[in-house]
Amino acid sequence: MTGVQAAILSGNRLHLQHGPIDLVIGADGNRAHAFIAARARFDTILAELVTELDDLRQPLNPNTPTPASAVAKRMHNAALPFCETFLTRMAAVAGAVADEVLQAMTNATPLRRAYVNNGGDIALHLAKGERFTMAMAGLDGGNLGRVEISHNDGIGGIATSGQGGRSLSFGIVESVSILAKNAATADVAATLVANAVDLPNHPAIHRAPAHDLRDDTDLGDRPVVTRCGPLSTADIKTALDNGTRIARAMLASQKIHAAALFLQGQNRTLGSQFTPQHRTIAHA
Repeated sequence: MTGVQAAILSGNRLHLQHGPIDLVIGADGNRAHAFIAARARFDTILAELVTELDDLRQPLNPNTPTPASAVAKRMHNAALPFCETFLTRMAAVAGAVADEVLQAMTNATPLRRAYVNNGGDIALHLAKGERFTMAMAGLDGGNLGRVEISHNDGIGGIATSGQGGRSLSFGIVESVSILAKNAATADVAATLVANAVDLPNHPAIHRAPAHDLRDDTDLGDRPVVTRCGPLSTADIKTALDNGTRIARAMLASQKIHAAALFLQGQNRTLGSQFTPQHRTIAHA
């Protein structure tokens, strides 16, 4: 495995990459100081995670011991409120890394706005009066709409999950985006909502054991979706209903702030921060 790679991208963004972790970072304020802090914290994150990786890949339950390293603790704390269903703490890893690096930046210097984007899972800092707007893209690169967040929303994390992403999924959703208090929590919630958008035993949905697709998966022999063919309007509605039910329960229990679900031309949104490009199904 090569060492940490760092570069400045267009738009005065910092790119940090080490093994499977790939961050794009932006900051408004003392950018140079913030980027130095981000790089310093990033240097040891992968090594810290590797020491506890076997434990972090195990199914989580309420009695699972808290891990030792800072990012692993973030993963544990984010996943624990959701562990009534099958879950490993790896569901929070991308968001937890983003949260950790962002905290290093904001601890180092005051910033008006800052973000750490870890492959679509984003830790976000907004000072008083600041706003953040982001476009949502589909599997084909098409415009799904936009997200608009203000400081007063209390949102510190955005996460996206679904088919075509980096992770294996039990569900068929093309994209689920979740807004939450931090990126690790949003990461876990997006995974679980994406898993719930499903039609068990439907002939158009193809599955395979997770370990047949990836040797390092934390999902074992559980069947994950490999392909979903065209679905009827009624089937799409049913699948989205299944996922929306889970997202609404998370919203009611204040685990998340908002959710947006997209499947084959239909969508559901919970929360005013999401503005879909096509309102095939209105706010749920």
